[in-house]
Amino acid sequence: MSINMLSLHNSSINITFAILLLSMLLYWSSMAFPNIKVLCTSARTTLLTSNLILFTTISLRWVNSRHFPLSNLYESLLFLTWGMTFVNLILENKTKSNIIGALISPLSTLVIAFASLSLPSSMQKATALVPALKSNWLVMHVSVMMISYAILMVGTLLSILFLVLSQEDKYRFKKNIMIQKEQTSSLSASYAEHKLRLMDNLDNLSYRTIALGFPLLTVGIISGAVWANEAWGSYWSWDPKETWALITWLVFASYLHSRITKGWQGKKAAMLASLGFVVVWICYLGVNFLGQGLHSYGWMS
Repeated sequence: MSINMLSLHNSSINITFAILLLSMLLYWSSMAFPNIKVLCTSARTTLLTSNLILFTTISLRWVNSRHFPLSNLYESLLFLTWGMTFVNLILENKTKSNIIGALISPLSTLVIAFASLSLPSSMQKATALVPALKSNWLVMHVSVMMISYAILMVGTLLSILFLVLSQEDKYRFKKNIMIQKEQTSSLSASYAEHKLRLMDNLDNLSYRTIALGFPLLTVGIISGAVWANEAWGSYWSWDPKETWALITWLVFASYLHSRITKGWQGKKAAMLASLGFVVVWICYLGVNFLGQGLHSYGWMS
């Protein structure tokens, strides 16, 4: 990557970070002042702008490097940020709710900040692929895995919010247990009805989002096994990355199994999905810091 291209790339990432930060503040403001419609519109507009800039940046990096830009941790973080904001925009368009953006924009901002500020400059440069990555499976396997991670992270964050709201209900009950019923009856009833509707929507949306991400995770793992057999002569090597990918798959398979066959809803399902949020991050980022295994190239080593 030439000096001019690198400077342009860094500038676009910095602009994306600034716009995402602004979007986050606008989303939070729209939650605090729901009657001011311009806040919600501005939040979605800035999120869309950041998504388009990031898409353009990744595309230009692809053209310049002449390979799909998912060869190291830095590039995958940019792709993950784009994926989360893209999923966010789709869900908001379907639900017409800004609560999703209020959840996802902070995470997207943190991810791109980590990519641009914490990773070494040598990793941020587009370089030639190592021999193991020179395969058509790079696009198929890594892109599908990253998109599945983005979708699953959104779905699990919705479940975490569900748990937070359920804990708030417990606190509110303990706080108001001695208050006269007639003093708060109409207000409490209206609040409770709104809260129940919101929690029910969060539970259903989380389920549908995870149900979309799980098949992509499955396809990503299968394509990775095929690629591993082509590159290393073995479909499965119990590499740390492979092991945690299997653990991630089992957690979300258990979640979907519990909802479909056991009828789990609400808090129990949300707790299992919240575990999935932690497991996804360990599989994606935590294993990379070990710097060991067949997947260590191009990440932190």
